[in-house]
Amino acid sequence: MTTLLWFRQDLRLDDNPALAAAIRRGGPVIPVCILDPDGEGDWPPGGAARWWLHHSLAALAGALVERGSRLVLRQGPATAVLDELIAETGATAVLWNRRYEPASVERDTVLKSGLKQRGIAAESFNGALLFEPWEIHTGAGTPFKVFTPFWRACLQRGGIAEPQAAPTEIPAPPRWPRSDDLDRWELLPAKPDWAGGLRQAWMPGEAGARKRLTAFLRHGLTGYETARDRPDVDGSSCLSPHLHWGEIGPRRVWQVVEYAAAETPGLRAAADAYQRELGWREFAAHLLAARPEMPAEPLDRRFSDYPWETDRKALRAWQQGLTGYPIVDAGMRQLWQTGWMHNRVRMIAASFLIKDLRIHWREGEAWFWDTLVDADLANNAFNWQWVAGCGADAAPYFRIFNPVLQGEKFDPDGAYVRRFVPELSRLSPKWIHKPWQAPAAVLAEADLDLGRTYPRPIVDHGDARRLALAAFQALPKA
Repeated sequence: MTTLLWFRQDLRLDDNPALAAAIRRGGPVIPVCILDPDGEGDWPPGGAARWWLHHSLAALAGALVERGSRLVLRQGPATAVLDELIAETGATAVLWNRRYEPASVERDTVLKSGLKQRGIAAESFNGALLFEPWEIHTGAGTPFKVFTPFWRACLQRGGIAEPQAAPTEIPAPPRWPRSDDLDRWELLPAKPDWAGGLRQAWMPGEAGARKRLTAFLRHGLTGYETARDRPDVDGSSCLSPHLHWGEIGPRRVWQVVEYAAAETPGLRAAADAYQRELGWREFAAHLLAARPEMPAEPLDRRFSDYPWETDRKALRAWQQGLTGYPIVDAGMRQLWQTGWMHNRVRMIAASFLIKDLRIHWREGEAWFWDTLVDADLANNAFNWQWVAGCGADAAPYFRIFNPVLQGEKFDPDGAYVRRFVPELSRLSPKWIHKPWQAPAAVLAEADLDLGRTYPRPIVDHGDARRLALAAFQALPKA
């Protein structure tokens, strides 16, 4: 009755449906994680994701040891590795939690069928979403294309399962199969150590996720409905990488936010706003399940003919945070230093790339994929298409963020810019979001030499906006 428990993006023991089912079967449970980059299709983990995965696996391995178990690491094609482990251990079942990326769905479908044909029990579970993609649909039985009715249908359906507590003990086999050394997977970046800032900013693993959630409940949930748009304050939960890697489940997050709202008068609006953000995460996953081409192709086919620019110099300036627009540059530098960017600034930076520079949204999608610790295929593709105006329920194309006005509205004192663009730290709030307009005496007093210590804007926003709108208006009508 030995069971192989296949860990993927569910690197936790709390509320892990596949783990709970494996224990219920009785008999030994062998937890295994397989490094199979080729099995990820066109989207193997990027640099920041690999760093996170290394530390998250180390944390999971430690948690398993505390419960009398181990984590077996193997590298290679997942199907072949599982076959090897079945032969080595005599396992009669393989259990896992579902993933929803196209390559994973295709592989898992073939794997499950093949195992069952051989008499091996194979079962998958929902450990990543509040609702399965096939559970939420329109009255006509089709997937939703607009968020608001989608989320309304989710709330009306209700019935979010109660999270299951982590087991105190996991039955071990009499003999453990061979395991790779995690360090030999070489997930960590080589020198120069780009991940230095990641170590300072994050604690990967289930304990780190719980710590983040506790801090958010104590200090971030109150006023979240407005603070979440302010990059200069600590108003985000920062749970996105923990949710992506499954170090905490959405059911557990939903539950504790519900409890907080029930126990504290006045928190209902903040709780609703935060749970709505969980809904956006759900919507992206549901869209990817319905439209697996979303990471590569515009859902609005008109944008296949959009006249994108191929200015590599401008792209590099955007990647390095050297566009001359402080709020954009602060965001891009925060991303490089910490592997994360505030959500409001993500929208501003994405709008600048797509509409000010008219560089293809897929360039931004690829850069975020490599540099975000929370790089998630559904969310990344969905959000880039949303800003570009070519996705489902997308922002209209003519919604072009003005980086100066956005900075002045959401970082009014310039604290966020000063943190990540220190060369502007001596400018007053009046000029920090538009240093090129500051008088020469102000620049001199701030020890700022535009074009040398900080770049002038690489494009004029007004001119860029007009060109972007003209290009859009030339597309075929919907």
